[in-house]
Amino acid sequence: MGIICGTATHYREGETHFTMLVCFIIVLGGFLRACTKNSEVIVLSILSLSGFVLGQLAQRFVEIHRLIYPLLKTPSFSLYCYFLPIIIFVAALDVDFYILKNVFWQVLLTATVSFSLAIAVIGYVAMRFNKEAWDLQSCILFSITLSIIDPLHSVNSLKSIGVSKVSIDIIRGESLIICGMTSIIIGLFRTTTVHTYIFKEVYAFISLFVDIFGSITCGYVCARIIQFIFIDLFSNTLTNVILCFSMVYMTFYIAEVFGMSGIVAVVTIGLNLDSISFKPRNELIITKFLIMFSFVYQQLIYTFFGIVIGCGQMKDFKIHSVVFILILCVSLNIVRLLTIALVSPVFMHSSYEYDWSWGAVITWSGIKGVFSLLLAPEVYNLAETKIKSPHMCILYVQVISLLTMGINSYLMTRSARILGLCSISLPRQMAMQNAIQHIQEIIQNTINLFKTEKILTNVNWTLVEEKTKIEYTFPFSHVSRNEEEESPTDEDLIEEARLHVAIIQMSSFEKQCNNGILSVSAARILIGATKSYCPIQGKFMSIYDVSTYVKARSWLMKFKSILTFLEYHKEKPRFIASGNNKFLFTVYQIVFSEEFEYAEHIITLMYIYPMIVHLWPMVRELNVLALLSINYYFMLLYVLQAALKIIILKRKYFQQCWNTLEFFIVVIGLVDVFCVYSVKLRPENVTLIQVTVIMGYFRMIRFLPITKVIIPILINIVDVLIKKRLSLMYSITKGYVKSQEDTKLLIKQISSRESIYQKLYDILETNRRDAVKELGLIEHEGRDVVIALKSKQAIQNVIHKAQKNLTFLWSRGIIDNHEGIEMKKVLLTKIKALNNIPMTIPPPTPDKYLHNIIWLENKEVLIEFFKERAKLAYFDYGDIICKEGEMPQGIYLIISGMAILHSSPPSFGIDNTLRPDKESKTMFTEFCTSGDIIGELNCLLKREIEYTAICETILQACFISLEDLYEGFDVFWPSLEYKIWLKLALRIASQYFESSLVGEDLTFQRCVDHNHAYVETLSSYNEMIIDNMTMKFVIIVYGSVIDMKTEEPFFAPSIIPKTCEQLQGTSDLSKLLVILAPEPASNIDKNATVTGMLFDVCNISEQKMYRNTV
Repeated sequence: MGIICGTATHYREGETHFTMLVCFIIVLGGFLRACTKNSEVIVLSILSLSGFVLGQLAQRFVEIHRLIYPLLKTPSFSLYCYFLPIIIFVAALDVDFYILKNVFWQVLLTATVSFSLAIAVIGYVAMRFNKEAWDLQSCILFSITLSIIDPLHSVNSLKSIGVSKVSIDIIRGESLIICGMTSIIIGLFRTTTVHTYIFKEVYAFISLFVDIFGSITCGYVCARIIQFIFIDLFSNTLTNVILCFSMVYMTFYIAEVFGMSGIVAVVTIGLNLDSISFKPRNELIITKFLIMFSFVYQQLIYTFFGIVIGCGQMKDFKIHSVVFILILCVSLNIVRLLTIALVSPVFMHSSYEYDWSWGAVITWSGIKGVFSLLLAPEVYNLAETKIKSPHMCILYVQVISLLTMGINSYLMTRSARILGLCSISLPRQMAMQNAIQHIQEIIQNTINLFKTEKILTNVNWTLVEEKTKIEYTFPFSHVSRNEEEESPTDEDLIEEARLHVAIIQMSSFEKQCNNGILSVSAARILIGATKSYCPIQGKFMSIYDVSTYVKARSWLMKFKSILTFLEYHKEKPRFIASGNNKFLFTVYQIVFSEEFEYAEHIITLMYIYPMIVHLWPMVRELNVLALLSINYYFMLLYVLQAALKIIILKRKYFQQCWNTLEFFIVVIGLVDVFCVYSVKLRPENVTLIQVTVIMGYFRMIRFLPITKVIIPILINIVDVLIKKRLSLMYSITKGYVKSQEDTKLLIKQISSRESIYQKLYDILETNRRDAVKELGLIEHEGRDVVIALKSKQAIQNVIHKAQKNLTFLWSRGIIDNHEGIEMKKVLLTKIKALNNIPMTIPPPTPDKYLHNIIWLENKEVLIEFFKERAKLAYFDYGDIICKEGEMPQGIYLIISGMAILHSSPPSFGIDNTLRPDKESKTMFTEFCTSGDIIGELNCLLKREIEYTAICETILQACFISLEDLYEGFDVFWPSLEYKIWLKLALRIASQYFESSLVGEDLTFQRCVDHNHAYVETLSSYNEMIIDNMTMKFVIIVYGSVIDMKTEEPFFAPSIIPKTCEQLQGTSDLSKLLVILAPEPASNIDKNATVTGMLFDVCNISEQKMYRNTV
């Protein structure tokens, strides 16, 4: 492929200034985008006209021709390879793989129908209405070029008006599939043009298979390499950008060199990369860099092809060309309309909300772009009969591209707005209003806080409040007046809330992954499962759905049981001599010696070469007698081996499956020998010869016994895979539990309607409990694996906290740049070393679990006191640990196993007749696993147990009796009892009011060491004064109180409002958790170091994450 158009003139190297021309095009495109407010069709049209003018001037001025000469001598395939990989990669990277996977077959059908109809209709139009008399092959190539839908411009207009991501990905997925089809077909044409042999069906089929599956495999492998590079802790952003850019091109060129489709390979890379594949904040940088290059490439392509068109003869531009272009535009839209009409029934039966209005919008999505333009020269280059005016073909494609980019984009956007497809539903508007109201409250609270500062007393706060007031109008809101008056139903609100919950969960998964709490593989599985179940109306994803999505480890367990059954166990029976029989004793020693077993394997391996000769017909005919002799020799060895074992083992010989196999091999071998001998006696018997040949192939079973050496290795491999699967499932389940907890904090912002809030809360709580149950079962199944994973996650959390503290000190200038980099490398090295942590860690001894009781504070005096008195208790599945209504016997610290707690609503020390929700009959269910304690509150109060604890698995617990516990209270009075109450109060506050306490450092150790929070006790009629200056929160966690001023009652658990100044206890015993406000800066201890204060500030911001540490 040489010059597309123009005169072949040669210039000396260094005389051209083509680089200057490229820079001028880029700068001009940038100025045009700034002036036209990023209107791409206007920018590309002006650049195309500029290129056309430049091409016309090149025909008259030698200096201009010298300037564009490097372009004219560049092969069209080179432009294709220079520009297209990045543009296609950017389009594929923006497609959500999981959405496309859900509707892949529908999208593939749409792409196939669209591609086929376009080739047929456009090919007919080109032959019928084009007066240049193109041949059939040129018309087919031209129709293939115009059948391509541009993957970028086809959805850009929809993205700007807020159309759903699902619809955008359907259109873009279709365009990518068409691009792949086109690249494969053009590649076949190009290959057959290069080679001299005729296009054959077999060759076409093989090439098609290699193009599709080979390209996908190549792209998948390269995507995994890119992901491996991106997750490297020591790689920086610049390295990632360069590697991503270069790997895309390298993958494209490797695929093309080996006869595959580079476009399909690049599309595969883009689809396999997601937000988790990149480091935090790297995705935005890399994506912006690639988008910038794709825009620049498009500007260059349209300008270059404008120059090429301008280099053509003006006499070829006639009025018929304009008519032909209009006919092509109308034909392309008719093809699109037919395609949508044919595939709409398929989409209507799918899970997506597809109707005629979406069909009307997608009808206008057949926009042409750079892909069609880059392939336009191939109509001339690949056709056997060359067309007279190749530049006219490029003109048709470029003008149609600009027309569809302008007209179709406008009609698609306009129809989407008229049909209300980009409007915001009423439930979604209500959710957004809740969010806006929440933001406005934060702004008002900030203003009220600033008003108290003396330096801001002369600020015009009326102006501040006026300028900071948010007045948001919903764009494209087409809600009628009647719809505004009607309140949305609970079903509509629940469905809208369900989608918000899915988004919050996916955000939680990504955040956990970025923080090192969740592995990349677990996060990818959870996000994929969420997106897969999101289209199912009314479906809230549970942990069982995730397990189904993962297709858990059952086949591994079955495979391991089969291998365990087949494993060879060499049992040496006791030798009982009958008289002075030295022969039997000698045979006994031989059979059960290691040398005898090695000899068995050597005999099997030695027979490999004779078997190869036997299976090779030409060599077998030359060595018939030798093969017969070798067969007799090996059969003798097999018979001798079996005989020696039978002499010693007798009937026990057949109890081992491997011995039975060996005996079967001997029998088959003897039959084989008999058949060979019979053929010698009756060589004319054809049936006997056929049987003998078949028996000869049965000699291959002689190699089966060697597999018993491989089985132990396979069992170890399967064990590792099972442990990896257990570790992955535990990480997935733990991440799911954390996402449910994060979502529960935000459901108030999702919907303000109480009924919706309660339904969402119940669903999330049920799913959370089910996930906690699964955690317990996984831990029971692989306790050593879970301990290793927990240890690894704990190390990650500690190092992550150190990284946050390092970043904080670095940003404040306490650590300089060089020291910060070196310390960061040290921490990253420690994180990388976690990959070498063993997959299993043996569980600690039962006495070590006493260190996990938080109120013992890891003090040796307390631990030794209870270690002498604690006992181990064992429970079987279904055993009842304690029953509701019974008096407590002591506390149980679970060492291993899982228990389920069933109870009516907890009373919190309040008579049911006094509670406002006394009619509630809801049963509460909770799961307790390793490290949890059963019976603390009841032992403190010496009151009946309010729940029934039943073992879900075999359970081992450390039991401390009630007498021993109260003896500890007497010995360590009063601190021990108080610390148990503090621990319970913190747990209740965190469980019921976590959303209100975000940012509060309520760890037990901090509350003990720094008195950040304490527990106040009130008896009946006792009073307590609340100082709002020093007390930030007052939470009643047990019992009930009343406001002395208003006599308003408060029942546990609840937060006492700020308006309350004095409380009085109304229960026999009331416990209040008081969280203190931070001290003013002037009261800080003068001896406190700046570094210590900075660490405290940083630690408070990290608090929420460490309350969820494993």
